[in-house]
Amino acid sequence: MPTYSYRCTECENAFDIQQSFTDESLTVCPACEGSLRKVFSPVGVTFSGSGFYRTDSRSKPADSKPAAAAKTPAPSTPSFTSSTN
Repeated sequence: MPTYSYRCTECENAFDIQQSFTDESLTVCPACEGSLRKVFSPVGVTFSGSGFYRTDSRSKPADSKPAAAAKTPAPSTPSFTSSTN
């Protein structure tokens, strides 16, 4: 369950509480019965390991060679023989 932060607009009481996504937001301060507001904070995300940057968002090295094109046989041409009489 996620943890939500609340702060009272009247007494400045701040607290965190675990609530389900489906639970209603709290609106009444438990200390003074004033109005509560949710406090939004930045989320700390760390991408570590060998998967994210190296395989998903990095371009291919400049020295890499494109895949070789499949060789197709040259169209056959009739052979000519010269006849001298």
